[in-house]
Amino acid sequence: MKIVLIGPAYPLRGGNALFVAHLYEALAETNEVTVISFSRLYPGFLFPGVRQTDVSGVAIKKHPAHPIIDCLNPATWFEAARVAASIDPDLLVITWWNPFFGPIVKTIASSFKRRTGRPIVIIAENVVSHEARWIDLYLTMMALRQADRFLVLSGIVENDIRRLFPSSKVFRSSLPIYDCYRVGEPFTQKQAKERLNLAGKNVILFFGYIRGYKGLMNLIEAFPLVREGVENVHLLIVGEYYDDPKPYRDAIERLGFRVSVTEVAEYVANEDVHLYFEAANVAVLPYNGATQSGILSIAYGFAKPVIVTDVGGLAELVDEGKTGFIVPPHDRKKMAEAIIRFFKEGREAEFSSNIVEKREKNSFNRIQEVFEEIRNDVTRP
Repeated sequence: MKIVLIGPAYPLRGGNALFVAHLYEALAETNEVTVISFSRLYPGFLFPGVRQTDVSGVAIKKHPAHPIIDCLNPATWFEAARVAASIDPDLLVITWWNPFFGPIVKTIASSFKRRTGRPIVIIAENVVSHEARWIDLYLTMMALRQADRFLVLSGIVENDIRRLFPSSKVFRSSLPIYDCYRVGEPFTQKQAKERLNLAGKNVILFFGYIRGYKGLMNLIEAFPLVREGVENVHLLIVGEYYDDPKPYRDAIERLGFRVSVTEVAEYVANEDVHLYFEAANVAVLPYNGATQSGILSIAYGFAKPVIVTDVGGLAELVDEGKTGFIVPPHDRKKMAEAIIRFFKEGREAEFSSNIVEKREKNSFNRIQEVFEEIRNDVTRP
């Protein structure tokens, strides 16, 4: 089967590019896959981070791609459609995650369909953005109406797609387990803690870029309660601020536990990710809203137990009391109780072992079969 996959790819950074890389690798084993990517993903004034490209010393899942699409140049959108059509694929697959790309997806998909009549599959990470405005739904619908079939990665998105497009066919998978960060010098947990001057500490990890919906403030406000119940506990905050860092830092000072926090306020190079996850005893995802999370997939890649809030599709990937704990969002008391319980009951080894077993059952492992089902469905008379 010939597949053209449209989405961000290396050297662009971030979870979407990581997903495209894993999808390419999985599908290319038995299919002819071409990736059409972006030469510019976001205009500078809309991107809150330092840079959009990956400058790590080690490339994770590097693969061939054609960086054609400039988000600000519609001529490149038509060019992407022309190149995709010239390949004459069995499927055009477009990844979707942000309403900003609505006009781009609509232009590429409609131009491609006029040229070829071939089916279009949209992989929907979400339906509207985490911080949705009325315009977000309009732009989302503009794009998603182009799909002949949908592939979703969580139950909440499946429900949203079926509500908005009740006659559409929806296929289901999940994010892959991102076990690709074990690069560079290996560390034991003890060695990683020593490298970070955290020897003897019970380490809680918050990892990933920092924005309101990620809920770091929930964890900060819960942490004084955690300190009352867990000896030598330490909060490790690792990620680039997409928000103003001052309110977070002011809260830490106000609550009086600056000495129990290590902050690495930057986008972490691929070769350094394992240092922070290896040092952690548990990863906490205190989100206010989400569909699914690449951070959870990375944590599972390191067999790290998790504590997550019950938002979106996060809880779907956590076996309560086996791979982690699930707590209500915005409830600092429940979050603190779950963290204390994790350490008091000594659940780390048990949870880690269960995660290793769970990884083998990850539905992304059968993604090739899902695409065969999609192809058979769209070609059925």
